[in-house]
Amino acid sequence: MSQNAALVVLLVLGGLAIAGPSGLLSWSENLRLLDQRKAQLEVVQKERTALANKVELLDPDKADPDMVGELLRSQLNVVHPDEVVIKLDD
Repeated sequence: MSQNAALVVLLVLGGLAIAGPSGLLSWSENLRLLDQRKAQLEVVQKERTALANKVELLDPDKADPDMVGELLRSQLNVVHPDEVVIKLDD
């Protein structure tokens, strides 16, 4: 009886090694997911770098005048008296 139980356990483990969530059949799916995650990570790292650069440009001790002007125009809708606003249709 114990040999039959051992055989059943061995067959179950073998089945999991082939068709389980981390088995041979799911290997290509895991590689595809890994490639997707690497692509997402690259995008997020680029966004993080851009945001870090923006934070550095807006440092109160040494703020970049161009960045401050851009934010004033976009956030508060202000313009210089000598500027002309041209609206474009989307």
